Amino acid sequence: MANPDINKITFRNFEPELHFSSSRSSGPGGQHVNKVNTRIELRFHIPDSELLSDEEKEILLHKLKNKINKDGELIIVSQEDRSQFKNKETAVEKFIKLLKEALTPVKKRRATRPTRASNKRRLVGKKLMSEKKIQRKKPDLD
Repeated sequence: MANPDINKITFRNFEPELHFSSSRSSGPGGQHVNKVNTRIELRFHIPDSELLSDEEKEILLHKLKNKINKDGELIIVSQEDRSQFKNKETAVEKFIKLLKEALTPVKKRRATRPTRASNKRRLVGKKLMSEKKIQRKKPDLD
């Protein structure tokens, strides 16, 4: 069962805390790409966020440490589209998805024992493999 706070992430309005900057996108595109700033960089400063609880901030800082710079900013880049608006939407979607995944609690693994039937199948398979390898040997001529 999902944590109820996780579902509320999509309903929080992160827009005031998100900072966008645009720059020239890399890759093919001809003359147009050299003139237009379509690459969007989304920055979200986790420690200063008023929408996240202290516990959530701690989880994000730990789980997303590879995507966070030394100032505590989560940086997401989107440059898939030729439209600045679409890239902005994509960056926000990536941001929400990243938060949801990071704040979803990890399910604890319950240790289980192999069934009697699975043990039997395993042993039968080992026996067959053993017999196959014995058949490959040259006969003893003593």
